[in-house]
Amino acid sequence: MTTQVQTPGATGGDEGAAGLPTLADFALDPEVRHLNHGSFGTVPRPVLGRLAALRAEMESNPDAWWRTLTGRIAAARAEVAAFLRTTPDALAFVPNASSGASTVLASLRFPRGARILMTDHTYGAVAMGVRRVAALHGAVVDTVHVPLDASTEHVESLFARKLASGAPVALVVVDQITSPTARLFPLPEIVAASHAAGARVLVDGAHAPGLLSDPLGHASGADYWTGNLHKWTCGPRGTAALVAAEDVAQELVPLVNSWGAPNPYPHRFDEQGTQDVTGWLAVPASLAFFAERGGWDAARATMDRTITAAQALVAEALHAELSGVSAHEAPAMRLIPLAPVLATDPDRAAALQRRIAAELRCEVSITSWDGRGFLRLSAHVYNRPEEYEYLAERLPALLAAAEREAD
Repeated sequence: MTTQVQTPGATGGDEGAAGLPTLADFALDPEVRHLNHGSFGTVPRPVLGRLAALRAEMESNPDAWWRTLTGRIAAARAEVAAFLRTTPDALAFVPNASSGASTVLASLRFPRGARILMTDHTYGAVAMGVRRVAALHGAVVDTVHVPLDASTEHVESLFARKLASGAPVALVVVDQITSPTARLFPLPEIVAASHAAGARVLVDGAHAPGLLSDPLGHASGADYWTGNLHKWTCGPRGTAALVAAEDVAQELVPLVNSWGAPNPYPHRFDEQGTQDVTGWLAVPASLAFFAERGGWDAARATMDRTITAAQALVAEALHAELSGVSAHEAPAMRLIPLAPVLATDPDRAAALQRRIAAELRCEVSITSWDGRGFLRLSAHVYNRPEEYEYLAERLPALLAAAEREAD
């Protein structure tokens, strides 16, 4: 028998705390329990309406649309920059955080033999980009192993040792909030140590907008930062921000040359041929939607209460020990360790995730890290306690069957 989720300030019904959005405000299928917001996000209905209106306007007169587009992008950029507490001249729109990271990697030149440092929590697509660019330049990729239970001091010492040993480190690539392991890395200490060693820092802040009140402040002077606007801020997909420090920004160029190429950063990113940028223009509508419906502080507090209670509930149901994953837990995303025989590699993790979706009609994330499988739960404002109670009641039997089949 499991205990019930209790989320102070949020109800199990259709009314959100402090006017916060509910499931009815999104186009999500109500017959499915959507417990994996962190992977793809979802777009509020009013923002979908704004997006549709922009696309209709674009199609009604393409010539007029593209004549005025750069000015409209500039206006949207100013609103997003204000939300992220930076200046418009520091911010370029990109399709997603991986694209932002690839833009930085492709714009830099690495001396042969120089090291690029990343961690074993680095998002897979970004890690592939690092390895590809390193191979092109004859650079060396060095990986910092960071245990899930590492303290801030331990993380700082691990980076310090890597930075001090071997060839000079040209670039450190580090996640702000890790995707496979839902860690909030101690960036101030990492950035300070990297800069002291003469290395630039690229922060993959894919999950940070919306989850952190000041993601760039937490990034603590990193040279480059990129974050998705389609995840926790619920903007349209294909929307992300790339922010660069003033002394390095003009080195950055888009991955595809187009007519904006001669312009200074960030304006050279605005003109990308006939790319559909209606998502960029609709992002301010998402920011305003949450600001008007209870506010971002209330949304973050509700998400944190919900996921903290949900993690405890499901872990109790699975008899899972959480002490090994309790350090530096991310807001709104939490890990629950699975049995050692489950999800031991990405393919098995994906198969188990599909099975849970098919048999329980619950969308969750199953991740595999360092040979161990985890259930990664997410919570946004539309999630309700009874959804996690449903998962806690039914998941143990499904996982027990999967364990028997794995033996």
